[in-house]
Amino acid sequence: MIRRPVAVSLGDPAGIGPEVCAKALARDRRLAARCLLFGDPAVRVPRGRVTREAGVLAARWLEDAARAVLRGEAAALVTGPVNKEAIALSVPGFRGQTEFIAALAGVREPVMMLAGPTLRVVCVTRHIPLSRVPRALSTGLIMRTILTVARDLVRWFGIVRPSIGVCGLNPHAGEGGLVGREDARVVAPAVRLALRRGVRVAGPLPADAAFAAGHRERYDAVVAMYHDQAMIPIKAVEMDRAVNATLGLPFLRTSPAHGTAFDIAGRGVARSDSMLAAIRMAVQSAGGRK
Repeated sequence: MIRRPVAVSLGDPAGIGPEVCAKALARDRRLAARCLLFGDPAVRVPRGRVTREAGVLAARWLEDAARAVLRGEAAALVTGPVNKEAIALSVPGFRGQTEFIAALAGVREPVMMLAGPTLRVVCVTRHIPLSRVPRALSTGLIMRTILTVARDLVRWFGIVRPSIGVCGLNPHAGEGGLVGREDARVVAPAVRLALRRGVRVAGPLPADAAFAAGHRERYDAVVAMYHDQAMIPIKAVEMDRAVNATLGLPFLRTSPAHGTAFDIAGRGVARSDSMLAAIRMAVQSAGGRK
């Protein structure tokens, strides 16, 4: 059986994306043989700066790679880091690679997961102001997020019956309504609905306890209500080993859990650990894809 490659877009050419991709593939030549790269080594743009030209190229490589996967020419997608501001100069309304890829795939509610060797975290809401989070949360959205995580942990990660923890929104998960009522009114019903669907899920959990050593090992993934509730623990625990994975798509999309790092672009000092982990995760998921 011929194994399809994974498509890899190099990200913003003014950042460290091309560098970390080249370093990652040089570290594992077998992995390199499984990759179909989308970029151009002849491109010359100012390093470490936001430019329209770099944004146009990053968007083109991203779209070409995503469409290759949608056509079945590749089995999974890996995306290098991009600068949203640069892409928005030519793609009005660009919010991020996750939303861009989901729109191409016709998916309305993609799910962002950060995964490392010892911890996986998921955001129900992503890049919105903290003041808007309570209004953006709903029982239906939380339940659908839990169900997507449960399904894709089986589909892409081979976890037969995953266990999922769900954080509360407020400190101490609301403490019986003393520090907020959203946990009882919105989060807890979503957990009950997911339980009725057969998912092994617990919550709402106080976030500080859910991520504490000795507790987080109970769960294959922890669902958080907002961006920093998930990002702070994953980056504190996993550092350069974390991978950004998009769930809810007809394929797995992965990306390094860092940005373009304009401050070190072109200096040759960028670490490739997260990019290598992202490529490995995509290749492993592609190997088991039906």
